[in-house]
Amino acid sequence: MTKEISTVDTTKNAKKTPEKEQPWRELGLKQDEYDRIKVILGRRPTSAELAMYSVMWSEHCSYKSSKIYLRQFGEKITPEMTKNLMVGMGENAGVVDIGEGWAVTFKVESHNHPSYIRCCKQPRHSKSCERCCFRH
Repeated sequence: MTKEISTVDTTKNAKKTPEKEQPWRELGLKQDEYDRIKVILGRRPTSAELAMYSVMWSEHCSYKSSKIYLRQFGEKITPEMTKNLMVGMGENAGVVDIGEGWAVTFKVESHNHPSYIRCCKQPRHSKSCERCCFRH
């Protein structure tokens, strides 16, 4: 019986085999993202690195489709909205002064339940399209 020997995909091996086919598309990456990984690393990624990038750059972790919409919340804040805000966006939870020495903390753990923004099938001027269409 012959034992098959497999090569571990090390960084040294990745430098030697820049044209090796990799399953970047199957891992949910786009061509431009795969190209960016190669620029960042200065070589093609190893199999393990490719898997890690695909996870970290996934919708679940990086909010690929929704971050442009979520960013709007920070851009639309007025001073009136923040007058009772003790800790706000960017701090992982909100703390609001509700008066009489009391504060309440709001935390939304969206990381466990990210949303994918999908295109509305309605005309852009319709009422139903004015609401964001979220899918879990």
